[in-house]
Amino acid sequence: MQADCPKQYLQLAGKTIIEHTLTNLLEHHQVKRVIVVLSPNDTSFAQLPIARHPSIELVIGGQERCDSVLAGLNYLADDEKWVLVHDAARPCLNKTDLTALLQLAEQGSVGGILATPVRDTMKRALEVKINTQHMVKQTESRENLWHALTPQFFRLSLLKKAINAANRQNTKITDEASAMELLGEKVILVEGRASNIKITQPEDLLLAEFYLTQQQAE
Repeated sequence: MQADCPKQYLQLAGKTIIEHTLTNLLEHHQVKRVIVVLSPNDTSFAQLPIARHPSIELVIGGQERCDSVLAGLNYLADDEKWVLVHDAARPCLNKTDLTALLQLAEQGSVGGILATPVRDTMKRALEVKINTQHMVKQTESRENLWHALTPQFFRLSLLKKAINAANRQNTKITDEASAMELLGEKVILVEGRASNIKITQPEDLLLAEFYLTQQQAE
């Protein structure tokens, strides 16, 4: 997305995206503290009113997502048993979905993620474009395919172990669940709402505003 600021600081329904995202977490009775991981050159967050919330703590992150997540995990004390990892650019998290995810702590599992079943027909493209165009290589079965969302919820010590192991192997991970999978752990899929979108394109802002309006009316 082309913008003059990082996407989490774009305006959405009278607030920045990150303010909506943090408010959804802070208003949940089971969330006790929120660690916000910032880039080293971030000067925008401190200017937001929510930056002074007593339950928010700040940590400086790294170059890659996994580096920033690990910085947040290392900030937490070892006696913290569980941790949620959430994208700042997902402002439409439904509290009912969050509650369902948090219930995994009572089930004796290692944790899980919010996800939605794939409903569209999935096409795999050829690795090389033809005449500058992407071409279909094959149709993939959507059976048992899910879109991974956030938050992702895991036992803290196990998630730290998983990310450190992935880093040692120089394995690129795109979310926390993929690190857990490398350890051979079974990650639970908790079905969430499709409204839990990540803002990546300009048109996503209009859709997110619609979803926020619907949530407020519930």
